[in-house]
Amino acid sequence: MTQTSKTIVKSTAPLLKKKGEEITKTMYPILFSKYPEVEVLFKDAEPNQHKKLASAVYAYASNIDRLEQLSAGIAVMVKAHIKTNVQPEHYPMVGDALLTAIKEVLGEDVATPEVIDAWAEAYQFLADILIAEEAKEYAKK
Repeated sequence: MTQTSKTIVKSTAPLLKKKGEEITKTMYPILFSKYPEVEVLFKDAEPNQHKKLASAVYAYASNIDRLEQLSAGIAVMVKAHIKTNVQPEHYPMVGDALLTAIKEVLGEDVATPEVIDAWAEAYQFLADILIAEEAKEYAKK
């Protein structure tokens, strides 16, 4: 991930603290509408799933330059993803829905192409970490 992307993502952290739940509440309907096949992954999700995701996105943006601070959170996500059988092919779908929700909630004045590109890069970076860690766990089964 480029330093420019890290800087842009980190600069959005205060907005994500303020608007994170609105973004994630917006994201899930987009995700299930565009990719109905992933809805089954959330069949046992807690009612506050959008809050958990909003908190995780904010933590990621806040610590993008100190990812070691996120290792415990990543481990929790990996465990949850293994439990629900998340697969690598699901990540682009969630990423698309998340970026769409960011654009929709923050608007084009804030969610400029540069901001969306930085978030796309950051999302893929984290997705690659999660996919690799999940692969290790799936291999143990």
